[in-house]
Amino acid sequence: MEDVKKVDHRHDKEKEQLVNRLKRIEGQVRGIQNMIENDRYCVDILIQISAIQAAMKKVSLHLMEDHTRHCVKDAIQKGNGDEAISELMEVVERLTKI
Repeated sequence: MEDVKKVDHRHDKEKEQLVNRLKRIEGQVRGIQNMIENDRYCVDILIQISAIQAAMKKVSLHLMEDHTRHCVKDAIQKGNGDEAISELMEVVERLTKI
């Protein structure tokens, strides 16, 4: 694992919402596993996969916005903006790859 950086701006309610969203996604993934084990119709499985991808994208966008509004903003204010923006752009590139 890379450098572990802790943040202190994420509030307990926000963490709880993200964790709950990820738990729902985890349940959806288990549901797909069951659908495959039970030989469900491929289109039904693909629709569920699409729903999971959309849910994960929503989590990603939330985290990216949070990172930009707090971490990147703070780095810019402290004179480390170029590094923070480069890191952000690397993340955007990874998230937009198919």
